[in-house]
Amino acid sequence: MTSSSLERPAQQADREREQDRLDLLHQQVGVLREHIARELRIVLRESTGTAQGQVERGATAERLTRRLAALDAAENGLCFGRLDRMTGDRLYIGRIGVPGAEPDDDPLLIDWRAPAARPFYTATAAAPQGVRLRRHLHTRNRRVLRVDDELFADVSTVPDDIQLSGEAALLAALRQSKTGRMQDAVATLQAEQDRIVRSPHAGVMVVQGSPGTGKTVVALHRAAYLLYTHQRLERSGVLVVGPNSVFLDYIGQVLPGLGETSVLLSSVGGLYPGVLARAEDHPGAAEIKGRLVMADVLETAVRARQAAVTGPVDVAIGGELIRLTRRFLADAAARATEGGVQHNLARPAFREAVFDELAGRLARVIGDIEAGFEEVLADQVDVEALERAVGKDLASVFGEDVSVYDIRAQEPIEFAERKADWLDKLPHDPVARKLMDSLWPVLTPEGLLTELFTDPDRLAEAAPQLTEAERALLLREPTAPWTLSDVSLLDEAAELLGFDDRAETERAAARRAAQRDYAQGVLDIARASHGEDGTAGAGAQLNAADLVTAEQLAEWHGAADLRTVAERAAADRSWVFGHVIADEAQDVSPMTWRLLVRRCPTRSFTIVGDAAQSSDAAGSTSWQQALEPFFGTRWRREDLTVNYRTPAEIVSASRPVLEAIAADLAPARAVRDGAAPPRCERTTTQEFPARLAAVAAEAARGGEGGRVAVIVPSATLERLATAVAAEIPGTSWGADADLEQGVVVLNVRQVKGLEFDSVVVADPQGILDGSARGLSDLYVALTRAGQSLHVLHPGPLPDVLRHLAQEAT
Repeated sequence: MTSSSLERPAQQADREREQDRLDLLHQQVGVLREHIARELRIVLRESTGTAQGQVERGATAERLTRRLAALDAAENGLCFGRLDRMTGDRLYIGRIGVPGAEPDDDPLLIDWRAPAARPFYTATAAAPQGVRLRRHLHTRNRRVLRVDDELFADVSTVPDDIQLSGEAALLAALRQSKTGRMQDAVATLQAEQDRIVRSPHAGVMVVQGSPGTGKTVVALHRAAYLLYTHQRLERSGVLVVGPNSVFLDYIGQVLPGLGETSVLLSSVGGLYPGVLARAEDHPGAAEIKGRLVMADVLETAVRARQAAVTGPVDVAIGGELIRLTRRFLADAAARATEGGVQHNLARPAFREAVFDELAGRLARVIGDIEAGFEEVLADQVDVEALERAVGKDLASVFGEDVSVYDIRAQEPIEFAERKADWLDKLPHDPVARKLMDSLWPVLTPEGLLTELFTDPDRLAEAAPQLTEAERALLLREPTAPWTLSDVSLLDEAAELLGFDDRAETERAAARRAAQRDYAQGVLDIARASHGEDGTAGAGAQLNAADLVTAEQLAEWHGAADLRTVAERAAADRSWVFGHVIADEAQDVSPMTWRLLVRRCPTRSFTIVGDAAQSSDAAGSTSWQQALEPFFGTRWRREDLTVNYRTPAEIVSASRPVLEAIAADLAPARAVRDGAAPPRCERTTTQEFPARLAAVAAEAARGGEGGRVAVIVPSATLERLATAVAAEIPGTSWGADADLEQGVVVLNVRQVKGLEFDSVVVADPQGILDGSARGLSDLYVALTRAGQSLHVLHPGPLPDVLRHLAQEAT
């Protein structure tokens, strides 16, 4: 139970005692921070040791840096709760764990992820879990502002120094205006959310929840929880995938605020290093590119570049014409790719087979020519007389008796020698190199897709299973930007092609050799300065040249990689994560699921979404349909049933849209009511932009510092955003919309996963008509508001919203 009133003397004294505790915690955190910073400075100053020592030094520096980040992140809101247990124990709960001043002391603060803290989220009056009183501490800038107490025992058992006061922490948080950035919820996680956050790490868990149930909050706090409880994940990291860059900006402060640096946040468009895709395909093209059949299309396109000739190939080289048969080339290609060797990695084996065949054929041809020439010469010349004449000439030069010199005793150049000579020449021969580039070119993912989608003939050859109309949707201009749907195809192509890094490996070896040579020069100078013969006399001091080798010196001065796990993973396409969290996963295409499974082959996933909000043409409205191709039946589902964001009045207004999507769907239960009913207003097409700007301005004025979103059809985004911005300076819109501005204009894809104080839904019929799954898009738009909803339509309302017009009258 809770109560609230003006602060009385006893309450003030209680709050001041909590202030003393908070001061003690911050003091101890300062001691920890200084101790860790000192350790880090010592580690970073070290410049000696073996190569293994350098790796360990880098790992230690990264660990200490993470710990400092966690301490800094905990600065605001360090302690937010207290548990008084029936046994008389008292535990303080916070963002991080803070040990006591001495090793044997009890912890001063329990990390919210620790098992001992769980009753803070799960205790109820019916199941108090040994808790007598739960206290929420509301703080700001190291000051305790207010406390809220919940009693799970008879009030007579409460000590005299405890004054029940305040209001429920959750409702207080829900009433706060939005800031444009998601805040962590470590102080207000609810029992069903906490249960999912703390679920076992292994396996695949689907978290299904209606709008406002806190799916993203659960996903992010689960990432932090897993990193805390499974420390090995700090080395491999956790990947969190969201729908777009606006969403990533919205959630970007949560995990750093919890001190986590081993989490990579990425949109689908950022999952291929070197490409940040933002452009969107036509819905039809996006749906096709998302199909699993595209994996077969790309594999066929790669095979078409592997000596896939229709007849023999003639090569004019060394003055001879050599014919390579189609069967030989096919056999060479099969041997090169045997065992699934990737295209670019198979090229050296194929080249070796072709060059070996060419060298052997050239050696035989030239050998046959030489033999034929000798036969002709023997018929026309007295060979014995020629030999005697040559012998006399040699004797006059060398003063030896070589009259018995027999030219025929000199064997002709052996076949093997002639072949070896050609094998040396062919890699540098322009004709041979051109032949290899035509039969088995080095391919890049970008080049392969560009050729495929700009050449109708190549596409028809690679994708006979697609209709002509479907292939036409895939064709694009060579300079067109990469789209969101292209990212999974680029990754698939990279998996098929591979990367031959032998040249880079050789260059790295050359750099290391140069470093060793330089180090040797340094040591030689040191020896020379120490004594002419490089040795020290009796009693002389040892110098560096006496203690280390050139290789050791070079290794010691190698740069350690001090990037965070997230930074290293972002740059490495082949990075394997320990866990993947996919948010708004109902919009993930089958080809993107293939990509994500490659990123986490252990299949440790948390999949978060709402089937009713699937608006992407390549997405799915069925978890079973989406997941079975990749996980079979080895996944479990958890449901979030409580809507914390949306007032009951707005939930009720959106219900007919949800029922039209699927009759068996029901919204989550709203915990709040009392909001103003949604407003619905009709205007003319001509007046629509100006009226929309006026409605947005009215919502901004009445928002008391809250945030307003104007949600519009994608096709009219620029025109309508320009009109709103003309009326409301500072309005933000576009791919990089700033959510911290008072008013933003966004399309439905951009508002996925976001929440605002007030929402204006503009032209609902346009939203319906502009999407492959218009009802889902409309449902998303209607459920973003935490306080007020205004629907403005320049034409007739869609049937699913007719009830709003009736209620308005």
